[in-house]
Amino acid sequence: MNKDEIENIFLDKQFTDFKWIAGNQIKVAQWVRIKCMYGCVSYGKKSACPPNTPSVPDCREFISEYKAVVIFHFQEKIDNDEMLLQWCKATNKELLRIEKELFLLGYHKAFALLVDECNFCSDCVSERTECKNKKMARPCTEAMAIDVYGTVRELDYPIAVLADKNETMNRYGILLID
Repeated sequence: MNKDEIENIFLDKQFTDFKWIAGNQIKVAQWVRIKCMYGCVSYGKKSACPPNTPSVPDCREFISEYKAVVIFHFQEKIDNDEMLLQWCKATNKELLRIEKELFLLGYHKAFALLVDECNFCSDCVSERTECKNKKMARPCTEAMAIDVYGTVRELDYPIAVLADKNETMNRYGILLID
């Protein structure tokens, strides 16, 4: 694996804050899935959200197969929902561009986990088999039962629940590489 070559791709996309870890350093937890089920308005409504994602044990096994994983840290201050949606969509598209570049370089297992739910289509369907954009649709970190808080705190990255929209947010995307 040529980390310098890979990191140059990140830097070309202005993804400058990242850390390399192994897949088994990512915390996968049942409580994250339960929070999706009983707290997220997208549960059961989007093709890349639970219950259209693997079970928690399957998520854990999938992620742990990777020896080379990158956690991207993004800090932004966005004070309205439409700007947040557009920022997430643009960031997710860049993550997918990086995934594709790495795939074309021979990293055939490259797989991006988004900073927020897949929002590429304005009229997302609830069944994965009916997804209109299967090549781009990816789950976000939480949809894969990743305890983002626990994972990034182990890496000394900042994260906190925001009290209001005037605070700077810390968001994280993950790229599984090998």
